[in-house]
Amino acid sequence: MKKNLILLLGILCATFVFANGQFEKAMGKNIPAMFSAETPEAMQAVINNLNRIGEAEGDRWEPYYYVAFGYLRMSDMVETADDKDKYLDLAMKAVDKGADIKPNDSELEAMRGYVQMIKLAVDPATRGMTYSGLAFASFQKAIALDPNNPRAHFLMGRMQYGTAQFMGSGTDEACGSLFKALVMFDKVGEPENPFAPTWGKNSTQQAIKQLCEKGDGE
Repeated sequence: MKKNLILLLGILCATFVFANGQFEKAMGKNIPAMFSAETPEAMQAVINNLNRIGEAEGDRWEPYYYVAFGYLRMSDMVETADDKDKYLDLAMKAVDKGADIKPNDSELEAMRGYVQMIKLAVDPATRGMTYSGLAFASFQKAIALDPNNPRAHFLMGRMQYGTAQFMGSGTDEACGSLFKALVMFDKVGEPENPFAPTWGKNSTQQAIKQLCEKGDGE
């Protein structure tokens, strides 16, 4: 009984804090921490914070977007396929939570596709038929929802490149998507939502340099 009372008081306090303007401060602290965390332990601590923010706020999708991204990054910090799948499954649950709050959002749909693409990479031999289609469908939907979302085009380009390499076909389409993403990153202004995703430009530049500027995309 005492434990339940303490838990209830904690939830009420968190709700009070975030209702009084601390959401911005908490997100401003934990988003950079998610990108800078270098160990599973450090990442889990940030994810726990973001989950608490999301639960306290109730109607904001952004905490769950970054929870998903955090778990996706955690999947790259572990070695076994089972551990990778565990974190990727948690990432997908976070995407679903965000989508329940904000359905048909381009950023969330692109993140869904990103998780599916990494699920495919864990075991491409057995998952190709399933996750390839799922990832492409999510990226296509993300682009349809917002044709100017550079992250959707970047991730589509990475998916197209991997598929082309697997099939032994040309990579013009993939490099076209990557170059399109870079143009969009250069054009995009400051988002109205300060917690909207802004990542991806450096990754796009690196992908173009590695994949498309050595004759691969010609």
